[in-house]
Amino acid sequence: MAEEEESAAPAEKAIRIQRVFINLVDSYSSRNIGKFLSNCVVGASLEEITEEEEEDDENKSAMPEASMAKLKEGTFQIVGTVSKLDIPRPEFAVETYCGISQEDLLLRLLECDVIIYNITENPQQAEEAIWAVSALNEETSHFEKRKVFILVSTVMTWARSKPLDPDDSEVPFTEEDYRRRKQHPNFLDHINAEKMVLKFGKNVRKFATYVVAAGLQYGMEGGILHAFFKLAWLGEVPALPVFGDGTNVIPAIHVLDLAGVIQNIIDHVPKLRYLVAVDESVHTLEDFVKCISKSTGPGKIQKVPKENAFLTKDLTQENIDHLLVNLRMEALFVKENFNIRWFAQAGFVENINSILKEYKQSRRLLPIKICILGPPAVGKSSVAEVLAKYYKLHHIKLKDVISEAIAKLEAIITPKDVTEGGEEEGEEEEEEDNVEDAQELLEGIKESMDQNAGRLEDQYIIRFMKEKLKSMPCRNQGYILDGFPKTYDQAKDLFSQEDEEEEEEGRGKMFPYDKLIMPEFVCSLDASDEFLKERVMNLPESIVTGTHYSQDRFLRALSNYRDVNTEDETVLNYFDELEIHPIHIDVGRLEDAQNRLAIKQLIKEVGEPRNYGLTDEEKAEEERKAAEERLAREAMEEAEREHKEAVETAEKIARWEEWNKRLEEVKREERELLEAQSIPLRNYLMTYVMPTLMQGLNECCKVRPDDPVDFLAEYLFKNNPETQ
Repeated sequence: MAEEEESAAPAEKAIRIQRVFINLVDSYSSRNIGKFLSNCVVGASLEEITEEEEEDDENKSAMPEASMAKLKEGTFQIVGTVSKLDIPRPEFAVETYCGISQEDLLLRLLECDVIIYNITENPQQAEEAIWAVSALNEETSHFEKRKVFILVSTVMTWARSKPLDPDDSEVPFTEEDYRRRKQHPNFLDHINAEKMVLKFGKNVRKFATYVVAAGLQYGMEGGILHAFFKLAWLGEVPALPVFGDGTNVIPAIHVLDLAGVIQNIIDHVPKLRYLVAVDESVHTLEDFVKCISKSTGPGKIQKVPKENAFLTKDLTQENIDHLLVNLRMEALFVKENFNIRWFAQAGFVENINSILKEYKQSRRLLPIKICILGPPAVGKSSVAEVLAKYYKLHHIKLKDVISEAIAKLEAIITPKDVTEGGEEEGEEEEEEDNVEDAQELLEGIKESMDQNAGRLEDQYIIRFMKEKLKSMPCRNQGYILDGFPKTYDQAKDLFSQEDEEEEEEGRGKMFPYDKLIMPEFVCSLDASDEFLKERVMNLPESIVTGTHYSQDRFLRALSNYRDVNTEDETVLNYFDELEIHPIHIDVGRLEDAQNRLAIKQLIKEVGEPRNYGLTDEEKAEEERKAAEERLAREAMEEAEREHKEAVETAEKIARWEEWNKRLEEVKREERELLEAQSIPLRNYLMTYVMPTLMQGLNECCKVRPDDPVDFLAEYLFKNNPETQ
């Protein structure tokens, strides 16, 4: 067999381009595998990795997207199926197919050198994979060159395997034990597909088939752990849930390392046909969740019953099975025989920083940090409130931060209830101050406020503000800093870099600052004193009472603001020196009491939101509101239409009645006119015509001639009064 592989290698080495089919290239796993292979040169894994390449790989692991940006010559050509016809074709794919018949699909498969069927995310694809490997096996005699079939399956087909050593449960399974594997009950289709693939492809020169049992996939933009990442990033729960006791070991692998295993199989065409793809870690479910919680969440975990996993919307039955599996596996063959440029060989926990970075970049989950400054009553808080809602940011107000910090210190000093003792995970919290430090700080705060008429010294304000800006929610989503810092010194102290080593490095520039909390956008709202005074005077008395908008306090605050901002070192100068140039908006000139134009301008400057978007509940609420608005609009339009029709009908009736009235008037006038015109005619007839005519008629009646008309005419002619 080895001689056959050696003899076949030179022939395949000459082929620089290989066509690779991958099913469902729009899914998380297949998409990343396809994207990875489309940037791999055919045969590259056959060469040993040099030290320089290892250094490049370290950089690549930190920025996988950047390393895959440049296409190389001789890379794999990717084709495949997609789940929906209307989605855009992935950039890395040469062709994609959707909804084609098995006959057409078989023709596409026969055009490819490598066929990869990934059934880790969609179990329904197992049946199609069995059909594909069977159909290709029947066509083996017509193959012009060798084809490779790779089934990407899951370690869940090992989930119920009996331990190799009954006395030592920590002995891991390896590829050599695959005949002893026993699947999880919900993964029967997967193991059937594995057996069918291994049944075929024994003629390596013509058709080589492989099964890859992949661990729980993580990395890039998704994976099963995405549900925990999202929960932690949103920061809506006090602790991330661990289902069960969390001590179960979960074999796992970075999705790009899985792609590296597949690349090596294609290049090496190994003799072993069943391979395990897992990293070198032995992480439990608790390890995964605790790592995610500390790196991007509340820092705490909470153990809940396993049944609670079914309440998580983002987890399917297959996902839950993966999270609850307890299995130790080791990829000996992959480690000893393949040249993989690992992204996370040591595992998830050791590489969490790079994994978290690529996750946020892939999903565009980047914080938006905004600072809004300006004189009192210019509208800072109202603008900040709208922007915070639009971008889903944390609205940071000085008064709230101080109150929250004092409340937190008091909570630390106050003895905890016995009911809170159940959280063992919280005992390892490094950020919590001990009771003595909290007591000392609280006493210092109260003393400072007593000495300064209720005001707090800058050292405490800066400390609390810095802690707030460095909190995980602000680091995840971002913040809107409302009206603070007020002075150059406050800005310098707030955003200063605390690390002395980094300070030394930064002295070559202007001055060191903490990039983690430095605002990305600074907005300066302004208006004339007259405009601001008029705006405050027009406020209702109920709003002004008890606030800094009362006449004396407002004028004093406005005067202090103008005094502070006439010096050379203003807070805006601070940002200008760091080349964070403020966005200046003159509210007075916009003549917009609601500051809608200012908000619109700021949204244009900041750009699109950088978060998950609307949740299902928010989408449902938006759809409900839209439906209500549509129904209200339709009802209003219907009412307007009915009103318009009623008005038109009334106008028509009024016009008809007016027309009839006028018609009757015209007829009456015509009758009167005719009567007036007929009087002289009647008089004339009665005087000159009617006497003679009546005599003629009487005579005609007496005589009764044969032709009465001729007789009457003759009579009138003879008895004409004028001739007599």
